[in-house]
Amino acid sequence: MSQYTRLINRSHPLSPDYRPVSLIDAGIPFDAPLTDPKRLLEPQAAYAARELFALASSCDIQLYGISGYRSYSRQSQLYNGSSQIAPPGASEHQSGLALDVSCLSIGLNLSEKFADTPEGKWLYAHAPLYGFILRYPKDKQHITGYPWEPWHIRYVTKSLSVYLKWTGMTLEEYHQLSHCSI
Repeated sequence: MSQYTRLINRSHPLSPDYRPVSLIDAGIPFDAPLTDPKRLLEPQAAYAARELFALASSCDIQLYGISGYRSYSRQSQLYNGSSQIAPPGASEHQSGLALDVSCLSIGLNLSEKFADTPEGKWLYAHAPLYGFILRYPKDKQHITGYPWEPWHIRYVTKSLSVYLKWTGMTLEEYHQLSHCSI
């Protein structure tokens, strides 16, 4: 299992001292100062995000990064025990592979309304072509353990993202299937 396909959730947390080997600026429009660590992504995820956002821009779709990398300690500060926020270690943001995305028409907020915007619809249709999946799909909370987050994408490689989109599986379902014996 590669770092890109690793399952990260409450049942499969990252250690408190886990930090990606390398993080770089995502190089995309971001709602954050240039020095903010949330602009960082793991290099492969950053390169894929740049390509995805460039295509969006060429299609007159303006996407904005809201949150990329988030350290264990930062996640600890945000966590309040709710099912809406992953506990420290269980956030994919700590891996540098997750990216929250929004648009101006909803005030750059992280909201379910994003799914109904042209930007949200475009992202859902095109993200898999660049290696990203919509990590917490609608009606899959019983599988992922998280409510629907149409703004949260995760880099898993192009081949896996296209496969998951085509089959409608979540990363949890893929891991369960890949661990079944024949």
